[in-house]
Amino acid sequence: MLFGKWMNAIPTVGAIGSGGAGFMVVVLGWYYLTPDFFEVGYMPTQPGEGFNHQLHAGELGVDCRYCHYHIEESPEANIPHVGVCYGCHAETRLKDSEFHKVEWVREAYAEDASIPWRRVHKLPDYVRNFPHHVHLKAGVSCYSCHGQIMAQEVVHQEHGLGMGWCLDCHRNPTEHLVPPEKVTDLTWVEQHLKERRENDTGLQQAELLLDALHKAPPQNCTACHH
Repeated sequence: MLFGKWMNAIPTVGAIGSGGAGFMVVVLGWYYLTPDFFEVGYMPTQPGEGFNHQLHAGELGVDCRYCHYHIEESPEANIPHVGVCYGCHAETRLKDSEFHKVEWVREAYAEDASIPWRRVHKLPDYVRNFPHHVHLKAGVSCYSCHGQIMAQEVVHQEHGLGMGWCLDCHRNPTEHLVPPEKVTDLTWVEQHLKERRENDTGLQQAELLLDALHKAPPQNCTACHH
């Protein structure tokens, strides 16, 4: 007999194997083909051997809005003009040991040239620009999207910024809302949100903040894609 009865099981085994392989492709693709894998941790090198947020925002206490001065009035979180940097790094404001470290800032200022900052967070072109001013006024802190910037020597992308990640926040915004006047106080925000998660404290305040918005965050397509 050329073919045994055992060969009758080949189609069944093949179907099960193909189904299992297809399932694994979907499961692995669900993570490895998303921004959570490709974009989280992205850390481009910035000019001048890197801008140190831990030093500027952490140790020196420079508020986010000093450099990103349009975030409360514009969708765009602008990067600082060279004049902003020069305001602190002019010749008369530096110690001798620091003078040469930021000479590139003074050179750019003298030439009225832009500093070639490298963008860390970039949404796809089919997404409308993320409206920073709307979220800040609503009480969404820089911390919720960018992580603890004050502890990052070199800024990296903390979250994947995928559509599902955004919708999770819009569906349950109380986990992220803080008083609008506290949105740039990242140390306070980090501790406050941690205590809220662990002890359910502050939820009533967050619900009041949500009520003050008059309506829940939108979840329809046109909120971002239009």
